[in-house]
Amino acid sequence: MWKQLLQHSARENLTLQGQIREMLVSAILDAQLKPGTPVPSSRELAIELGVGRITVVLAYQQLVDDGYLVSRERKGHFVCSALLGERVQARNPADSEQRAPSITWAQRLHQRPSAQRSIVKPANWQKSAYPFLYGQFDESLFPTAAWRECCLKALSVLDIRDWAPDQITRDDESLVEQICTRVLPRRGVWATADQLMITVGAQHALYMVADLLMRERTKVGIEDPCYPDARNIFSRRTKQIVPLPVDDNGLIVDDRLRDLDYLYTTPSHQCPTGVTMPLHRREELLRLADASDLVIIEDDFESENNFAGNPIPALKSLDRNDRVIYIGSLSKSMAPGLRVGYIVAAPELITELRALRRLMIRHPSSFIQRSLSLFISLGYNDAHLKRLAQAQKERGALMLDALARHIPQCTVTPFNGGGSCWVQLPNNVSATELAERAAECGVLIEQGDIFFQAEHPAGNFVRLGFQSINARVIDKGIATLAAVIDALQKRCPPTLTSLKVC
Repeated sequence: MWKQLLQHSARENLTLQGQIREMLVSAILDAQLKPGTPVPSSRELAIELGVGRITVVLAYQQLVDDGYLVSRERKGHFVCSALLGERVQARNPADSEQRAPSITWAQRLHQRPSAQRSIVKPANWQKSAYPFLYGQFDESLFPTAAWRECCLKALSVLDIRDWAPDQITRDDESLVEQICTRVLPRRGVWATADQLMITVGAQHALYMVADLLMRERTKVGIEDPCYPDARNIFSRRTKQIVPLPVDDNGLIVDDRLRDLDYLYTTPSHQCPTGVTMPLHRREELLRLADASDLVIIEDDFESENNFAGNPIPALKSLDRNDRVIYIGSLSKSMAPGLRVGYIVAAPELITELRALRRLMIRHPSSFIQRSLSLFISLGYNDAHLKRLAQAQKERGALMLDALARHIPQCTVTPFNGGGSCWVQLPNNVSATELAERAAECGVLIEQGDIFFQAEHPAGNFVRLGFQSINARVIDKGIATLAAVIDALQKRCPPTLTSLKVC
């Protein structure tokens, strides 16, 4: 029984002691072990599980200390009866004889965010042989030892006293200092503490900016193609969304921008094409913004991952009139699950954003902020960025070489950094159909129509990410994708395609 319980409930990444503890806690809280029930002696359980007795003894002692078990002299350990009074037993609504009429939620919803077109990634993407997906976690590049060290340092008594209290509208001062002195200067941006606020990722920053500044008649320009979540966020506030074309130098700067209230742009690495806006166009954009009273929202997308050496200065670094609201991320290059971003803007705007953030989430995790502060101050962040840039440069080169050899009929937009490339398929190949058929062979790609404003754009673009795929399988993955494209062009039946390609 106990071995089966351990296999069912305990996680493999825990120590044996932790696994035994989790097994017993789960059994107690799930009522598999009733209050007053004896548990096996430490010797018996150790023999049954095939572990050392001291491991079980330590697990039992922890559970006694935390009130799950009670120790009775010469009798052993028993499930604590007091737990029964502390847990309120939920009643299944189906057991009630009289049920209230069900609510028609559709009539109460003022908006349906789920109906917006968004990027969808399979939850089990890591099990695919060739996941060409952007923005996902690569455990081989994560600085596990360094991050663990920083988390442990943040758990020191003195640090806990700093980050554990309710910060209300404040941020961790040490992280703000590190961003202002170590992160932003790399982009040519100089800011003071009153010009910066921490967010739960860059997307949270975009949501707050939209909530604070945009209303029904606000005209917002977005690049086309564009980051879909930014488009969806702005669309919740205004229908005046103006798609603007991009070329090999990013957003095209012309008179179409003059009638806008706000402009959202990704100049460092345009999303999704990956092109970089040159310095002269950035300066031209700022001159136009000053002349037409335009506010620019700069999403400094993948600015750290530049293959050509020093990146071009951020728009914000050239801004002299607080025209630019600068949004960055600390977790995109580390691990998406950390969810840490920041906004740099005029102090007056930051004050209101802090008040708005308080209403939404109060403040981001202070523990994560302190850990990240240590990660930057100890030099781990700079070292990690160098390793990441080198790895992505190598993978990008492998991707370009594989595409040129296996799918020469495709057009690849040139890129000099980041973790993805923008590819135009032959005109007779549908990206939607290709994504479906390729997935059957273990190749995951992102179809490009989701990035365009129009609901039915040209359907032969795809984004191929290389930041979370093992370099050793890139060539084979592209070769497999090429075989699927060839089969589609020949219009092979699905059954034959599966045999020939996979």
